[in-house]
Amino acid sequence: MDLAGTATLPELASGITAAGPPAVDQWSIGPLFEGWAAQPGVREGLREHLRTLTPQEERRIVSRSRETTTHFAWCLRDEPTEPFTFWLHEYKPQRDWRHGYADSVHNHRYHFSTTILTGSYLHERYTARLGAGERSILSAALLRRTECPVGTSGTMLAHEFHRIPRAGDDTMTFLVKSRAVSPWSLSFDPDTGASHRHVPVEARLEELTNQL
Repeated sequence: MDLAGTATLPELASGITAAGPPAVDQWSIGPLFEGWAAQPGVREGLREHLRTLTPQEERRIVSRSRETTTHFAWCLRDEPTEPFTFWLHEYKPQRDWRHGYADSVHNHRYHFSTTILTGSYLHERYTARLGAGERSILSAALLRRTECPVGTSGTMLAHEFHRIPRAGDDTMTFLVKSRAVSPWSLSFDPDTGASHRHVPVEARLEELTNQL
């Protein structure tokens, strides 16, 4: 894959597709993603992508995106035939955060690779002791804490735990996510010791029907 010139989303998608299903299943695309993210013009390429969207494409992005307690998650690409999706995370000012999302110790249902486009954040990685059936977190211990400026890239696997306790104003990140590899994710409040299991709403339709 030729990484010369301004980075584009189709270029990244083509590179991941060419790497093949084993690379995506094992999420060994970190070096490929980091090479793409290290190119000049990543932010400019994303801006141009958004500026050239058709009205129909804009509606698709809006319908797939969502607001969390700490950031807006914009889904830039979600092709059913591809085993990955592209996202832009726009962090809210710290004063507008509500406790319990990015700032909790948590894992994800998917693997992902990310790079910081603007701003910065404090990133912490943890080990977690899990309860029966891996349905809760009993305790968590800090592994390392890193201040991450613009240009920082990294990868998290679904079974790994982390948190972002602080982000600078106007922080934005770009992410490539795998499809879900776990039916739920877990979060843990280190201050209270409370653990929560998070099941996506779309996976609860059968349960809703049975309860109705």
